[in-house]
Amino acid sequence: MPTLPKRTRIYQNHHFDSTRWDYFEPRENDIVVATSYKAGTTWTQAIVAHLLFPDRNFPTAPAEMSPWLDMRIMPLEVVLNKLKAQTHRRFIKTHLPLDGMLYSEKIKYLYIARDPRDVFMSLWNHYKSMKDEFFTLMNLLPGRVGDELPRPPDDIHTFWRNWITRGSFAWETDGWPYWSHLSNVQSWWNFRHLPNIQLFHYNDMLEDTEREVRRMAAFLEIDVSENTWADIIQAVSFAEMKRQGDQYAPGGGHFWKGGAQTFLHKGTNGRWREVLSDKEITLYEAACDRALTFDCREWLESGGTI
Repeated sequence: MPTLPKRTRIYQNHHFDSTRWDYFEPRENDIVVATSYKAGTTWTQAIVAHLLFPDRNFPTAPAEMSPWLDMRIMPLEVVLNKLKAQTHRRFIKTHLPLDGMLYSEKIKYLYIARDPRDVFMSLWNHYKSMKDEFFTLMNLLPGRVGDELPRPPDDIHTFWRNWITRGSFAWETDGWPYWSHLSNVQSWWNFRHLPNIQLFHYNDMLEDTEREVRRMAAFLEIDVSENTWADIIQAVSFAEMKRQGDQYAPGGGHFWKGGAQTFLHKGTNGRWREVLSDKEITLYEAACDRALTFDCREWLESGGTI
């Protein structure tokens, strides 16, 4: 294994284009918030926003401050110009695996993971709630590489079989029609030893939010006054974030039926236990065997400080 990550793959599909990072100029102390999807991205962006601006005096809504650089909807020059104009410490979102991502020792990378079965349940809500205009935009916007994003099936079990047994890229074996959650986590897990990459788990964030937010602040070297901690933790609670969802949801939640209230759905774990059969869990076991090392899988299912 190389001592530092290297980009060895290009990821281009209906949603994203990893080559957009080729034009990004990192600054000292930039922050990247990374997940595969539906694993706490928006929550972590909110946490970073409140750590940087504990008085809540944001220059603009956190969703605007922290763009998804690899997402191909917004013209690249618009995203880069907005980031260039920012004078505060920048924090950028990505859903790329590390083997398709810009790595710089100037950047601190926060990676958040979640049990794949919980990711799936959240993704199902996300996918089936998308408005028609989102599919039109994804599929007809010039520059799309590969297949269209299909409409969701009527049945969650059909979606599970596709998602857990089919890959969207030649080197992936799960994640269709998006991209592999499992390979994404493994790519970051392989470099968890690096001082500027720190892994967090959704389970731990739910179990003790303040403990994990304090860990994030320490990793990012952000000094937070003790008397502001209670306000920060209250501000990043699920209930409070849902109440102000249009500040946090991408595009203010415009692309989902029900808006930001749908995008910020439940924030809970374990709903898959009432949905997936033993036979369907067997497909999950096989997918994990294909894509994950034993230690990565163990952490992905249970969490714990790395």
